Amino acid sequence: MSNPDPISVFRTEAAELLEQIESGLLDLTRSLDDRDQIDAVFRGLHTLKGSGAMFGFEALAAFTHHCETAFDRVRKGDVPATHELVSAVLSAQDHMRALLETPNGDHDAMSASLLDNLHRAVNGAGSPAPAANVAAATAPVAEASGGMREWRIRFSLPVNAMANGTNPLGLLDEMRDLGECRIVADAAKVPELAELDPRDIHLSWDVTLKTEKPRSDIEDVFIFVMDDMELEITEIAIEPPAATPEPAPLPKAVVVTEREAPAVQAANDSRQAKSAAENVRVPAERLDEMMDRVGELVIAQSRLTQLAGAAADLGLRSVSEEIERLSGELRDTMMVLRMMPVASLFSRFRRLVHDLSRETGKEIELITEGESTEVDKTVIDRLADPLVHLVRNSIDHGLEKPEERIAAGKDAKGKVLLSAHQTGGEVIITIKDDGRGINRERVRAKAEASGLIQPAQALSDPELLQLIFQPGFSTAQQVTNLSGRGVGMDVVKKTVEALRGAIDITSKPGDGSEVSLRIPLTLAIIDGLLVRVGEGCYVIPLSAVEECLELSLEDDLRSRGRSFISLRDSLVPFLRLRELFRTGTQPDPHQKVVVISTGSERVGLVVDQIIGDHQTVIKSMSKLHHDVATFSGATILGDGSVALILDVTHLVAAGQHQEAQMRAAG
Repeated sequence: MSNPDPISVFRTEAAELLEQIESGLLDLTRSLDDRDQIDAVFRGLHTLKGSGAMFGFEALAAFTHHCETAFDRVRKGDVPATHELVSAVLSAQDHMRALLETPNGDHDAMSASLLDNLHRAVNGAGSPAPAANVAAATAPVAEASGGMREWRIRFSLPVNAMANGTNPLGLLDEMRDLGECRIVADAAKVPELAELDPRDIHLSWDVTLKTEKPRSDIEDVFIFVMDDMELEITEIAIEPPAATPEPAPLPKAVVVTEREAPAVQAANDSRQAKSAAENVRVPAERLDEMMDRVGELVIAQSRLTQLAGAAADLGLRSVSEEIERLSGELRDTMMVLRMMPVASLFSRFRRLVHDLSRETGKEIELITEGESTEVDKTVIDRLADPLVHLVRNSIDHGLEKPEERIAAGKDAKGKVLLSAHQTGGEVIITIKDDGRGINRERVRAKAEASGLIQPAQALSDPELLQLIFQPGFSTAQQVTNLSGRGVGMDVVKKTVEALRGAIDITSKPGDGSEVSLRIPLTLAIIDGLLVRVGEGCYVIPLSAVEECLELSLEDDLRSRGRSFISLRDSLVPFLRLRELFRTGTQPDPHQKVVVISTGSERVGLVVDQIIGDHQTVIKSMSKLHHDVATFSGATILGDGSVALILDVTHLVAAGQHQEAQMRAAG
């Protein structure tokens, strides 16, 4: 296995750092005097600049330095944080991504423009402008010195600081670089040897420093660990020269005082803190590769189970059952590894809403719920673009201007809700706004003008709303840079359906719209119900199955022409899969009905035999079968044969269409 490319690792870490900076900036817009957020943004910019320079991204480091300088001035109270400054740094942060991805590109013009915006944002706060020359910005800006002063610095680090990458010797060296330094280490809290873990820090330090540097330079030494450590900085009045010379400052060796007492409790606390969270970053492609291996294992285990079931060897059956248990546990573990909270998806929309609010002049509040709901990583990646489009549509088409909302008796600030929750094997992601809602008359007029429906054609409300998913359909009166070209909603629907999901939309005039995406938890392995229709086997996703009934030949004959069964005083329509798939075989004498749920609908699927539950490893269909919407994939059974996996939503739609054609034909 090859070692990871350092540049690639840096890019990954820098991308995460930029996300943290963006999150900190957006949090700062809620409270511009939030000291913690100001410090967090400054630390992120400082780290990005330093790491960029270390890995040869000079343009990135030089550009980031200006933003860091601006926030350093905010941090020191020279200028206040303003919305203009935050927006300028947010725009600059986007440019940092470009400098990260294409460091050798031609970015000078954009850099100059963004720095000009930053310059105006800072000047607007009433402070002198920072330097605008990007190339000359690699060196830190020196602060005015205030003459020689003496400081006493006492500090102790968290016991697990080294495990988190903090080297106390590096901190001490940085203080030595500031001036004349005397360091004394306190070993009072070092435990007995038997209790000592060499990875923990139990020392604290007492430092006397003579320097011309300001106090802020001393604080900067600890800027990345300040939140977790104990730090005390006090100024000492410099006494007149004594008759005897001062003892020479100690070299880099640390003076250790005599240990006063063991601190067993501190050691125990340190071990608990250390074991709290240790994460390992694994490339997504390796997880995908491992998922494929687990899928192959599940298929092999299925074949073994079938062979063991046909054999009379009790030992083979015992081994088969043990392997089945282990592969099941491995599959569950693998599924958990790929699951990610949707918070990682929702967090992207804070910036989007912030930018759109400024662009459209609308006051918008983004509300998120269910961020801890977990979905397969692939699902999250593929959902990002559709959700962006839906949120943009909600803001551009749905929400009114503040004056319109006030005139309509609403709060001036519009609300956009992003929520997620799990139901069975699906996750429901909802985008809801409290805007004006969808104008039905305009939708109908546009559909008639486009020839999608006939004039005065009767449509139910859901059917009318589904028209907005037609390619090129738009009711916008004018095209903006956000929407209005009729491009997007059809792509959203196709993307959701490609994920084996479905999309529903509801809207009330004056009260807003709600779009719900029903997405499977995972795309790799599902629990399915294996059934036989004719001579072929099919898999119905278990998450859609509600119950199974028997349909006798008499009931089958009695229901001819009606296609309804009575189920606990309610009529449930059903589809005969044997006819739908045109198997050309005679029905079994005792057919079964599998009642499935597709959203608010319940539909029965008539099959010849229910074989049982089946752990299904999903294999993609070939390109030749890409347009066959009634199947979402295929799987390999224990005997090596192939079973198709039913896409219940499309299957029901196809069945209803066929039934309608048959009724029309008489």
